[in-house]
Amino acid sequence: MNGAVLAGGAARRYGGTPKGLLTVGGRRILDRVVDTVQAVTGAPPLLIANAPDASAWRPDLETIPDVRPGLGTLGGIYTALSATGGGGPVLCVAWDMPFVPEALVRALSERMAAGGDDAVLPESSGRRGLEPLCAVYGPACAPAIARRLDQGDLMAISFHPDVRVGIVPLAEVRRFGDPDELFFNVNTPDDLARAEALWQRRG
Repeated sequence: MNGAVLAGGAARRYGGTPKGLLTVGGRRILDRVVDTVQAVTGAPPLLIANAPDASAWRPDLETIPDVRPGLGTLGGIYTALSATGGGGPVLCVAWDMPFVPEALVRALSERMAAGGDDAVLPESSGRRGLEPLCAVYGPACAPAIARRLDQGDLMAISFHPDVRVGIVPLAEVRRFGDPDELFFNVNTPDDLARAEALWQRRG
């Protein structure tokens, strides 16, 4: 199992500030996500990022820019798969999600390891019904995503009809916490304030 932290967004809603470098509970969100991913994969994850100074954020990680720039989340997932050269599935987590727990990520990885799925995603209470930024993608997803990118279809779940998708149901996801909190991502200063308050409440 490979790991990748997706940090390719332009953070327009945060005025261009690199969101993962913000702190929640006294630690950078990026560092929290790296620790979570590495605890499951057993190796440092790739950092998928396009900022000119991205390699300085975590010098211990290999930093890779999008192979097909400007294609959003789907382009970032494609880059993570391309960077591993088809050498197994990739656990992808967005760098602005401070509350993704190791236990949930491990459950996704174990579901993928059990076989039969090309991708494993948790069900969420969000608009897509699934959370593509906390998921595991197998090598078969790469050509399926490439076809969608060629067509200009950048929806993060657009390629799902072309692969076998395993879904961890919402009832199971709730064993790890409130999905609205688990997949909460920091996009604005208000979000950061909410995340800090949530962190303090969770102790």
